[in-house]
Amino acid sequence: MKIGLIGFGKAGKAVANVILGSKDFSLEWVLKNKPESGFLTAKEALNIEADDESVIYSRSEIDIDRFFEMHPVDLIVDFSDAESILQYGSSAARHGVKIISAISHYQDDQITFLKELAKTTTVFWSPNITLGVNYLLFAASLLKNIAPGVDIELIEEHFKAKSGVSGTAVRIAETLDLESESINSVRAGGIVGKHEVIFGFPYQTVRLVHESISREAFGSGALFVAENIKDKKEGFYNFEDILKPYFFDQASSLS
Repeated sequence: MKIGLIGFGKAGKAVANVILGSKDFSLEWVLKNKPESGFLTAKEALNIEADDESVIYSRSEIDIDRFFEMHPVDLIVDFSDAESILQYGSSAARHGVKIISAISHYQDDQITFLKELAKTTTVFWSPNITLGVNYLLFAASLLKNIAPGVDIELIEEHFKAKSGVSGTAVRIAETLDLESESINSVRAGGIVGKHEVIFGFPYQTVRLVHESISREAFGSGALFVAENIKDKKEGFYNFEDILKPYFFDQASSLS
């Protein structure tokens, strides 16, 4: 599958690194706000040997509709910012390009726009695209359904400079119907990201923990999504849509 990547910051570069190392996917191009100083391709910027074109383009220097005509891809992986979807979304949908968005926060009008695009093409959105976090989220939802009266606390830990509450923690809290006071934040050192959901039962606890070791986890998550939506028709999808068959097909096989 041919992939176009939007965004080439720390997370974008980690994602590009994973795509460039994959035999099943090809990184055709990267769109970023400004030209990459001294480098024409992502593989040069990351010092990786690969057959992928991975040409870096500046978003300010292209006509987006013409760009999709000249540089066709099967899907876009977006690690840029919330405003980007308004710039490229309509053109991508018109050209039948599937969209995978890993933007942490969208405004309500931007989410509405995503759902409009989903009438024409396949759109996937997850505030955190790491596979492990979404395993945790899905498993936590199942456990709460089994024990609806259980006490639940959420701890999120990140690097010292990170401001605000983690978007992933907010997403977990919303899914589990927790008040914001149940989110406990820790900022210390160079922690990449850690989320822990604590279920307090009488005389016992159950803890679900996910810890990111490297930003490359975003890349493996994006490719997992790409593999699972490549045959899906137009529509608006999230991780629950993708993971549900894995959980329940496995449960059926064990019964």
